[in-house]
Amino acid sequence: MLKTTQIQKPRYVLIVDDQEINRDILGAILEDDYQLLFAADGKEAMELLRVHTDIISLVMLDLMMPVMNGFEVLEAMHSDEVLQEIPVIVLTADKNAELKALQLGAADFITKPFDLHEVILARVERIVELSEGKNLISAAEHDKITALYNRSFFWEYANSLYAYHTEIHFDALVLNIEQFHSINAVHGREFGDKVLAALGQEVQAFLQQVKGIGGRFEADHFYIYCEACEDYAKVLARFQAVMDEKFKDVNVRLRMGVMRRQENMEPLSLFDHANTACNKVSGNYAQPLMIFNEEMRRREILDRKLLNDLNAAIEENQLKVYYQPKYDIQCNPPRLSSAEALIRWIHPELGFISPGEFIPLFESNGMIRLVDRFVWENAAKQIVAWRKKYGITIPVSVNVSRSDIFDFTLVDRLEALIRDNDIRHGDLKLEITESAYAEDVQKMIDLITRLEEMGFDIEMDDFGSGYSSLNMLSSMPVDVLKMDMQFIRNIESNETDRKLVTLVLEIAKHLKLTVVAEGVENEKQLHILQNAGCNLVQGFYFSRPLPPEAFEELIRREIETKRG
Repeated sequence: MLKTTQIQKPRYVLIVDDQEINRDILGAILEDDYQLLFAADGKEAMELLRVHTDIISLVMLDLMMPVMNGFEVLEAMHSDEVLQEIPVIVLTADKNAELKALQLGAADFITKPFDLHEVILARVERIVELSEGKNLISAAEHDKITALYNRSFFWEYANSLYAYHTEIHFDALVLNIEQFHSINAVHGREFGDKVLAALGQEVQAFLQQVKGIGGRFEADHFYIYCEACEDYAKVLARFQAVMDEKFKDVNVRLRMGVMRRQENMEPLSLFDHANTACNKVSGNYAQPLMIFNEEMRRREILDRKLLNDLNAAIEENQLKVYYQPKYDIQCNPPRLSSAEALIRWIHPELGFISPGEFIPLFESNGMIRLVDRFVWENAAKQIVAWRKKYGITIPVSVNVSRSDIFDFTLVDRLEALIRDNDIRHGDLKLEITESAYAEDVQKMIDLITRLEEMGFDIEMDDFGSGYSSLNMLSSMPVDVLKMDMQFIRNIESNETDRKLVTLVLEIAKHLKLTVVAEGVENEKQLHILQNAGCNLVQGFYFSRPLPPEAFEELIRREIETKRG
């Protein structure tokens, strides 16, 4: 234990208790190591705190006192930016009072009647040392922006509540801000911090009314461990109302996942499920709340299996690359121009697995890089195989995921792919999803500029589906826009959609960009796009994605048409 003789600056402890005998007992325990101040009630304590703010290292606070009780002192200290930095050890005989005191910022508890004086002294010393910064890892208890608990303290207190307050049913809530990275990119990090602070403040207000604790881990990840509520839709609506009121000119949308308390399920597992539920409603503005259920549990089991089986799928060729043709529709008849490489998984136990089942899963944890590399290598080899067999080159577009963009080996890997297969850079076109452009704008510009200088064609995939859209085109060096199929779906019956497509095509023409329309399914859609000046289309009207051997029939047909 660190002794007073080792500290150059004396440390003061304020002991607040209406019982003189308790003040005497604590004074006797601490007097050899600390300078002591005493108060008989909360009012007197607040007066001493304001006079001696700069020297008090710790407050030892009784909760049940006349004039001004301990809870009122905690509330007053919590609302004062200076006093809230002084740690408080609560003195109580009421175990149920600990939770409320914790919510108000108490650092520790000592139970009455006092015993084990060495333990009391050790706990005081620990809290003082934390406050003084001698244990830097544990001392940073609160997130600076939101004033909620940080990760380590949140788990410490959540596990304590789970272990020692079994009479209370605690649920796990995970709260996220939709497209928070885009809010930062468009409005600046300072504005983003204001959004986080406002949400953190409202979470604290909620926890003043409901037993529980809140934490912010990173970015926009808010965790709330609270007494079970009947209607979580009302809870989310409360938080959303604050965002709507404080940020009227910006669309700040929230989503929330909930895992209700389960017998013998610890907080970490509860929050894993709540986080899964929260991710399930990502982008779903109509239904931003999800409560974890049995179907989601089955989905989690499936996800774990897919994650575990991916390496075997690559090694055993369970993954198959299909190719969907793109047709130049400004020719008569339309001409096969290129193809898009799409992944399929034929699992030995589960059979055919839709890409919608596994692509988002692998994107969320970075394993999509393994899938992308598999597709790149197969596409490059297929380009060579078709060239040797038919004497023509069919360029193929491949996906570059967000996680690929932050892979420092990306450029070298792609260059090696071109060199090893003896193909041109323009034969392998790189599709980057529009949402990735808002992640790190300057990094994206630098990367795309370098790839273009190497000779690659860059396609902005899913154009119009996210935040970046038009404002990114002026700075992003892209060659091709792929209009999201949502634009195309109703163009034959919806005039607004038709005008939007026309507008995109006019902008692309002005910027000298090629446009590919995805999801073309009927002749009327095709004619509208032809007349509007669209360059290329893909969709079921021409062909579904095909395995290489079936795609070759389209190549042969194209060759025969040219000869004819």
